[in-house]
Amino acid sequence: MFTIEPIQARHEAAFLDATRRSARLHRPWISPPRTVAGFRQHLRRYEAVNQASYVAVANDRSLIGCVHLNEIVHGALESAYLAYFAFEPHQGRGLMSKVLAGVVDLAFTRHGLHRVEANVQPSNQASKALVERLGFRLEGFSPRYLKIDGHWRDHERYALTVEEWAGPGRSAGLSSSA
Repeated sequence: MFTIEPIQARHEAAFLDATRRSARLHRPWISPPRTVAGFRQHLRRYEAVNQASYVAVANDRSLIGCVHLNEIVHGALESAYLAYFAFEPHQGRGLMSKVLAGVVDLAFTRHGLHRVEANVQPSNQASKALVERLGFRLEGFSPRYLKIDGHWRDHERYALTVEEWAGPGRSAGLSSSA
């Protein structure tokens, strides 16, 4: 069905094609790189030890979506912020639930995290439903939390800890095959 891979230079053409094709889907929620320079800057950012970016690659090599673990902190916190977006024409088919479940599982296993936080704009019903399906709980409201597309945007804060995680395939009836 698909694989989840750390983002790499070899994904550049497919990523840029997917972000350009999905511009209407992403606005006003997120502003992923749409140029070669932007993609390469993105790669440099995610080479840092406290960042991770994954792409879901379909069998036909098209990209289904992208998931980031941002600001990974180890020590007493063991936490990261989650960001994610789907690409057309794969949105609305339940694939991002499986992709996000796979990356959350990596956060708790490969990255050794205890907590993952997702901040979602209140009017983004699809994104809120996605994290809720995976067991994230609403923790609060953050006014003017992130600057997206030139505007400070309010967000609702969702979180999930490793103790609450049912794992991919066990949460909300998701299949464990990726």
